Amino acid sequence: MDIHKILTILPHRYPILLVDRVLEIEKGKSIKALKNVTINEPYFTGHFPRRPVMPGVLMLEALAPAAALLAFDALDVIPDENTVYYFAGIDGARFKRPVEPGDQLILHVTMGRMKAGIFKFQAKAMVGEELAVEAELTCAMRSIA
Repeated sequence: MDIHKILTILPHRYPILLVDRVLEIEKGKSIKALKNVTINEPYFTGHFPRRPVMPGVLMLEALAPAAALLAFDALDVIPDENTVYYFAGIDGARFKRPVEPGDQLILHVTMGRMKAGIFKFQAKAMVGEELAVEAELTCAMRSIA
């Protein structure tokens, strides 16, 4: 799935659209997506000027839209402007490796369970063969007025 298709599904836009491409998706089970990390990202200006490193919270944020794409695909739903997808919990987050400009962050998300708009995922992001971050994510799909 390319960026054009992603933009039709997700409400995220620059600077928080943190998925560039879906490499693989297995309906209701897993997704593998890509985030190209470039020096042009706005957070690198201050994090850190002499040694730019992607903030850990943004590594977790990159996993969320990948999880959303997996959930929407599992439900055969294209969300409308009244649908939001929130983090409801992040458990066991572990950061194993810094992510720097020029890295490709490969996002792996596996669906654990879904019930009443609440989703549990096992998620990890890799750079090459190295684990950068892992966590259990809980997300909620809600309608807003």
